[in-house]
Amino acid sequence: MSHLVSPKPPKTDIKKVAILFSGGPAPTANSVIGSAAICFLRAGIEVYGMKNGYTHLANYQDGQTLQEGEHYIRLDKQSEEGLRTSRGIIIGTARVNPGKKLGKPDDLKDPEKTAPLLTVYNALNSLGIDALISIGGDDTLTTAAKFKLVVDSLPKDKKRIRVIHLPKTIDNDYKGIDFTFGYFTAVEMLALEIRNLLADSEATSSGYICQVMGRKAAWLAYGASIAGEASKVIGLEDIHDDWYGTEPTIDPETGNVINGADGKPIMRKIFDVKKVVNRCVDIIQAREEEGKESFVGVISEGLAEFLPLSEIKMCCSDDEYKSLKPDTFGHFPVSQLKYSSRLGRLISEEYKRRTGKSKKMVGLQFGYEIRCNQPTAYDVILGSQIGVGGYKALAELDKNGVMISVGGTMELSYPAFEELIDMNRLRAYERPISVGSDIHQLARYLEGWVKEV
Repeated sequence: MSHLVSPKPPKTDIKKVAILFSGGPAPTANSVIGSAAICFLRAGIEVYGMKNGYTHLANYQDGQTLQEGEHYIRLDKQSEEGLRTSRGIIIGTARVNPGKKLGKPDDLKDPEKTAPLLTVYNALNSLGIDALISIGGDDTLTTAAKFKLVVDSLPKDKKRIRVIHLPKTIDNDYKGIDFTFGYFTAVEMLALEIRNLLADSEATSSGYICQVMGRKAAWLAYGASIAGEASKVIGLEDIHDDWYGTEPTIDPETGNVINGADGKPIMRKIFDVKKVVNRCVDIIQAREEEGKESFVGVISEGLAEFLPLSEIKMCCSDDEYKSLKPDTFGHFPVSQLKYSSRLGRLISEEYKRRTGKSKKMVGLQFGYEIRCNQPTAYDVILGSQIGVGGYKALAELDKNGVMISVGGTMELSYPAFEELIDMNRLRAYERPISVGSDIHQLARYLEGWVKEV
């Protein structure tokens, strides 16, 4: 038999599949959607692209007829032509999360908390959908797992809509897959920006601090720094335990200390910014000893959550500062706060204190411009394999409640939701960069070597 034989039509009871994309955009989204859709279509299975994530499914009313073009689109063979290499997201996205009320297993017994996901189930059922493919980050993975739990708890005579998940996050902070689609495309664009800044810095002797996405994990910062030949990279993982402290949580609007249910001040975890400043100046001086006047530092946005409130105040307008509201743990919604300029000024001050010389430091923030960049060839291949993996999992392997994972040689695997989710908290496990790992140490070897005391 020839090695060039086409896949056989699957023996499956699936007739209609829905695909949705949730959360922030990522390069290569259309590669994933397009490769999955074309396989289902060639197998004779209808593909519904749900528009804007869970938005219309979550807003469904009993008896409503979801409208093609407004609430979903039919993906057909013609629309798939050239889709895999295109920018954007053909079905759109949104951050609506119908599973957010479920925080622990006992919540599955609460009709009010399960109602949003039952609404999604009813909306899909109204279209005759047999299986749902969700594409998104760790929150979307968690929502998919919660959806399965809700469907599993339905009476036996109710239709079982299967669900699988395709991992998306340019932060690459996913347990269960080495690299997610779009990560290397985002890194490539950031690396180009860093190399441009490095050339500028060499010409002017100015320095740059670049803040990039990555709230819980610094994969994006590290990838961009290594590929862009940055001078220094610092992620939240790099903040040593000894650098942390606490401070009372204060309401920015009133200036009053916020107390918890026990009547005591809510203490928020903060880190000593001087430690980061000093390390950057150490690197600048180490580079100068090598005859290099340039400096481009890369910082992940996750550090902002643990800035002292006095520093947060220096990074935004008075109006923005007073509008900040802490959560129950004393965390402020500052992951997108631009703090690179403030950090740059602190580095300039410390450098002048040490050397008596002035060095201009410019702060920049990168984010939205990388999320729909033209995908690289590697990411098109990776995204296509993830999409085809979604087809194989449902149509050929009859799987339910799994995520599609791709290894370094593009081999597929299908970890179960239970391996990826902390079922006691109903939250996906985080995957920061492991301090001391080879990828972490790669950056240390390529940066300036500081003579440690």
